[in-house]
Amino acid sequence: MVRVHFRGRRARTPVELEDDEARALVAGAASAAAAETEATAPAPDRTAAAFFDVDNTMMMGASLFWFARGLAARKYFTSRDVASFVWQQAKFRVAGSESATDMHTVRDNALAFVAGREVQEIVDASEEIYDELMADRIWSGTRNLAQQHLDAGQRVWLVTATPVELASIIAHRLGLTGALGTVSEIVDGRYTGRLVGEMMHGESKAQAVRAIAEREGLDLTRCTAYSDSTNDLPMLTLVGTAVAVNPDSELRAVARSRGWTIKDYRTGRKAAKIGVPTVGVAALSGGVVGGLISLRRRNHWPF
Repeated sequence: MVRVHFRGRRARTPVELEDDEARALVAGAASAAAAETEATAPAPDRTAAAFFDVDNTMMMGASLFWFARGLAARKYFTSRDVASFVWQQAKFRVAGSESATDMHTVRDNALAFVAGREVQEIVDASEEIYDELMADRIWSGTRNLAQQHLDAGQRVWLVTATPVELASIIAHRLGLTGALGTVSEIVDGRYTGRLVGEMMHGESKAQAVRAIAEREGLDLTRCTAYSDSTNDLPMLTLVGTAVAVNPDSELRAVARSRGWTIKDYRTGRKAAKIGVPTVGVAALSGGVVGGLISLRRRNHWPF
């Protein structure tokens, strides 16, 4: 198992590592269980599939950023929500805090702003947000890679930290097989604001791919994974073929050292213009930015 360690942060204790692994396992199983396969023509190649990260791999920028920005425009955020998000992110990302308490706080509050909302309400909003903010940000080059797998009779899954409901909409719009995303707890058709296990990130993605492979009868040695970030090394090293798409500097170095194919669809100017935050270990960083943008415009804040 590949584990990525972030510079400047303390090592996890054995208890914390065990807790992380357990949450990743739960998240992966929940994501595979929640994944709905599109009713498309049967895939002739039943044992091979492709798994695509979304943020900066399939889509320019972070899907959660655009999702949160769309929700902010629909007034799902309050100034208190944003202040809470900013404080959590400051502790986690700037101060480098990774205490168990802080990690649990970020995780447990990641989707607090939809607590009590009906699932169908969020799904309907997600459909609109995709059309308004995301459709034009799909990388045509990456989309063509996915189509090549479909044309070869293989199934294609998105694997992303974005909520599985939104991830499924993206997959449906692109004509893909389905999506593995972050699963939220739902009671009586409404979100509780809590996650099931963990965000779909790092090891959680690998666990989700394992779970869907077992369910669908896939041979992982015949599968391909695509990502832009070293955060996805657990998924990339799980399959037979790994491809770095629009890679960050660390993944580019890893890809070169391992002889992986590198695809880069960016231009220098475009890459600079779309420097939208990606979702790493910090939960809903895009939501923070999106909420701040919306509130700044409404309240004429100077920052």
